[in-house]
Amino acid sequence: MAGMKAMMAMAGVAAAGTMGLAAAAHAQAAPTATIQGTRLDVVAEGEVTRVPDIATISAGVVTQAPTAGAAMSENAERMAAVVAALRKAGVADRDIQTSTLNLSPQYRYGDNKPPVITGYQASNQVSIRFRDVKRSGAILDTLVAQGANQISGPALSVDKPEAALDEARAAAIRTARDRAALYAQAAGLRVKRIVSISEQGGGYQPPMPMVRMAAMKAEAADTAVEAGEQRLSVSVAVSFELE
Repeated sequence: MAGMKAMMAMAGVAAAGTMGLAAAAHAQAAPTATIQGTRLDVVAEGEVTRVPDIATISAGVVTQAPTAGAAMSENAERMAAVVAALRKAGVADRDIQTSTLNLSPQYRYGDNKPPVITGYQASNQVSIRFRDVKRSGAILDTLVAQGANQISGPALSVDKPEAALDEARAAAIRTARDRAALYAQAAGLRVKRIVSISEQGGGYQPPMPMVRMAAMKAEAADTAVEAGEQRLSVSVAVSFELE
């Protein structure tokens, strides 16, 4: 009798488990709310412009010497002067980051002869963020005077773009609504509601940075970096129900 009761209890548990699984499957398979009217899918873009407030420039020193030690030693000395000039100009330590440090042999090649090492080249590059774009050109001139002989950039950007991107998002939704109203009117319908919204992406379209030499005196020139404007955009896909 006890064995029979145990078997019945196990069967009850199994049945309950089966019913639970069936209920869960039914809940997962429950159909979502359907659109009664006409569905309209719209992709819209919103954009804003900002003046870039960060200029990132790569600057460094390349040196050559007969030995590896001499190349590195000279490079370190000149690079120290470059970094000191940056700090003196007010660039914070957090805005100076070593990006490349390299030492490589230099070869002389001859016909049907193995290459011969003639010396060594050392290079040290730092990435510099200028938070005052207008001053970055003058600081670059100072770096050259202190021994920097390799400079590239600038890459211009907006330091904190989220507020601007939120404006672009709001503009994208307004554009999508206006476009949906236009389609609905053309079709003899009206917009009932928004069914879904998804962000498709967006980002920056940086301006072509301008680096110019403005002659101040006959014997001197100053480098100027022109910030221009930067375009920030967001694209959204919005589904509407028309009726």
